[in-house]
Amino acid sequence: MEWSRVFSFRRFGAIVAKEFVQMRRDRVTFAIMVAIPIVQMVVFGYAINSDPKHLPTAVVSADHSPFSRTLVAAMQNSGYFRVVNAAATETEAAMLLEEGEVQFVLNIPEDFGRRLVRGDRPALLLTADATDPAATSNALGASRLLVEAALARDLSGPLAHLRSSPPPVSLILHPSYNPEGITQYNIVPGLMGVVLTMTLVIITGLAITRERERGTMENLLATPVKPFEVMMGKIIPYILVGYLQMGLIILAGRYLFKVPMIGHLGLLLLVSLLFIAANLGVGLTFSTLARNQLQAVQMAFFFFLPSILLSGFMFPFRGMPVWAQTIGEVLPLTHFLRIVRGILLKGNGLRQILPNLWPIALFLLVALTIGLTRYRRTLD
Repeated sequence: MEWSRVFSFRRFGAIVAKEFVQMRRDRVTFAIMVAIPIVQMVVFGYAINSDPKHLPTAVVSADHSPFSRTLVAAMQNSGYFRVVNAAATETEAAMLLEEGEVQFVLNIPEDFGRRLVRGDRPALLLTADATDPAATSNALGASRLLVEAALARDLSGPLAHLRSSPPPVSLILHPSYNPEGITQYNIVPGLMGVVLTMTLVIITGLAITRERERGTMENLLATPVKPFEVMMGKIIPYILVGYLQMGLIILAGRYLFKVPMIGHLGLLLLVSLLFIAANLGVGLTFSTLARNQLQAVQMAFFFFLPSILLSGFMFPFRGMPVWAQTIGEVLPLTHFLRIVRGILLKGNGLRQILPNLWPIALFLLVALTIGLTRYRRTLD
């Protein structure tokens, strides 16, 4: 029995050459295969940070002693806190925390310096937005040592006795919205956006490519249906699917994971329409760009990967470098996570979530415009 009948290097080489030719022809698939590991390497290597620093902090100070200024300067120098606002009142600071503009609020009471010198152990209040426990836990853990070390230099000479135990200042830590630091309170609401992004983009990405592969696109071309009507007709059924998924996650969060739902669920369902439509618009755009269903799925995955990594779902958003945060701000999932967590955990209303609504609406407009333009070209 000749060896060539069992295995031929010539036939084997021909098959290998054929696969390279096929790979060269399918440029989209080849580009995605090369791009995905690069994106993963860059994101995991540079953007992922489990110890976020320079977290925005507001200070409400009714005391103007040198001790107060020392505390604020020490917080800045620690690297964990970045003072971005000197709130005039506690109400203003609470509003900043509620809207997500700051991660911490430091409250320095009146006569803090005078009571410190007298040895009365004045209280400092550090309030944190603990909707994402991973973003605040390290900073809260370092805050006690930070306060003691900051005052140690000023408490010298006649005041040196104040540095002995107990500490000269009573630091009260108040993690708001999730005081027990339960991870499910942060993850389960976020899953609502992740599931919608993953499923809706993929499902709608297959919409038009499936028509072309099955040969039913010609039937659509023969009808007087307008491109916008076709797009809306394909989007509406999946909007109902999206709401069904949301309902299941809300029920699971409420009865299985005991997630507190402080805000109005009707408002959440209403504003979610924009997010669902934005994902469907992306899926339809991909379906007009892809030549087959495989490419549509690959494009959907390429969109889903940065969405889940750069939106703040898996890792603290403010722990990422500026360039990663800039990319994340473009993605609709980033803003939807802030909306759903704000409504469910903080009880936010329309005024608080409005800054995160218009970016999703703008993304939806761009996605539908591109998809409609591409669909017209597909018809031609």
